[in-house]
Amino acid sequence: MRVDLFDFDLPPDRIALRPARPRDSARLLSVDAGTLADRHILDLPGLLEPGDVLVFNDTKVIPAQLEGQRGDARIGATLHKREGPRGWWAFVRNARRLKPGDRIDFGENVAASVADKTGDGAVLLHFHGDEPVDRLLERAGRMPLPPYISSKRPTDDEDRADYQTMFAREEGAVAAPTAALHFTDRLIAALDHRGVQRETLTLHVGAGTFLPVKAETVNEHRMHAEWGRIDAATAARLNAARAADGRLIAVGTTSLRLIESAAGDDGEIAPFEGDTAIFITPGYRFKAVDGLLTNFHLPRSTLFMLVSALVGLDEMKAAYAHAIARGYRFYSYGDACLLLPAK
Repeated sequence: MRVDLFDFDLPPDRIALRPARPRDSARLLSVDAGTLADRHILDLPGLLEPGDVLVFNDTKVIPAQLEGQRGDARIGATLHKREGPRGWWAFVRNARRLKPGDRIDFGENVAASVADKTGDGAVLLHFHGDEPVDRLLERAGRMPLPPYISSKRPTDDEDRADYQTMFAREEGAVAAPTAALHFTDRLIAALDHRGVQRETLTLHVGAGTFLPVKAETVNEHRMHAEWGRIDAATAARLNAARAADGRLIAVGTTSLRLIESAAGDDGEIAPFEGDTAIFITPGYRFKAVDGLLTNFHLPRSTLFMLVSALVGLDEMKAAYAHAIARGYRFYSYGDACLLLPAK
């Protein structure tokens, strides 16, 4: 399957540089069995049924972008996957200038050495000292806004709160599960009143998830692994909800990918803890997820491939064309769509 099948044109002014305020005032495009309807996030309870389950990702974004110096070379690093207590794999600008053993100083008494490199330019950094690495990152790091935002404005203190969901508890993500950024206490109260259930899992989102695919065909693309967990009690409740004809609606592609990683061919969700590099493209048979709440994604990205797998490529392109024509805001700080495929 060619990657250019998943391309589309997006006017630059549709890219949101700040979130909607309040968060639950964002727009919502409902895509229900191919029918499009313009809504708002606060309409979500009326679009779901009692007994449906919204599944959230409780990962917490860390300040994973670092700027440092190795001799006279400026080094930019974006952490994307933890490797032990003091190690992080990173995408590094000017990686060709680094070799194992090199020391990088990131300021604020934070330094790391290059422990390993891979052929695709990823670098394993080992942080110096005894102080917890999370504390070092709080001092020297910045929130890792996606390039389509950070290239247009500097990251600031507002992003520390804006780029974090109300469910964030488990530190380790370097990108936010952005669909959940729209949720507020009043929206949760309305969902409770409707009888919609909530569950949480953990998937530490890596920066590789959001990268455009550079290969010419889908089969040539390699996904970066991410760590996730669904505990036994949560898996049991999700299975019970499905057995009672409740729909599992993933809030974000991260929740969806972890549920599908944990589900067997019979749809039973097992407890899960470990890495997943699941790559969902058209032709995939969904095992446990019945719908998805998600933001609008980059062209040629694995996430646009995923939503096309759920509702169909032609249907997804039509939905995106509608959203562009109606002025929806795109990407991490943008509006959302609710995808409910025909059964």
